[in-house]
Amino acid sequence: MKRKRKFELYLLRSLFALGIILFFPLIRKKPAIQMNEWIIIFFIKSYISSLLDTVVTKKGFVTYPVRLFKIFNISVLFNFLLFPLSCVYYNQLTKNSSLPGILTKSLFFSVPMAFFEDILEKNTKLVKYKKGWNSFISFFSITITFLFVRGIISVIRFLNKNPSSSNSKNDQPDRSG
Repeated sequence: MKRKRKFELYLLRSLFALGIILFFPLIRKKPAIQMNEWIIIFFIKSYISSLLDTVVTKKGFVTYPVRLFKIFNISVLFNFLLFPLSCVYYNQLTKNSSLPGILTKSLFFSVPMAFFEDILEKNTKLVKYKKGWNSFISFFSITITFLFVRGIISVIRFLNKNPSSSNSKNDQPDRSG
């Protein structure tokens, strides 16, 4: 049993290293607006996934028997690094996509993630499903959160491109007098 636990911890550390490696291309010199969007996406996704994972673990649907950070009941590695990074890459990939493209590309991210989680659930103690939770529910929640964050950043992009006319009038100096 100790050997399997060592393998699971090695796998978590490897995933952490992969997350750090995938982070570097994002922080190379980029335009400020692009970096701002990516930071917003990263933190919104972190917040949403950790909030949902906290609820799901407190309700007992999912547990993480082996974790890198034992003080947390949620998967810190997934919620604060891997999932947000994948969401940033997803948003980069779909920035100029149509709605069908956005929906299709969300599957390119959520299907492998749910499949990998299913493999982990069946073969390790990194994640365990309980009370009827299954891979389909994970897939659905992953997909919905990708699309939700993509919707939020679309609204932010729209608002940045189309400032309201009342704000632009207020930004002009008063020359009446």
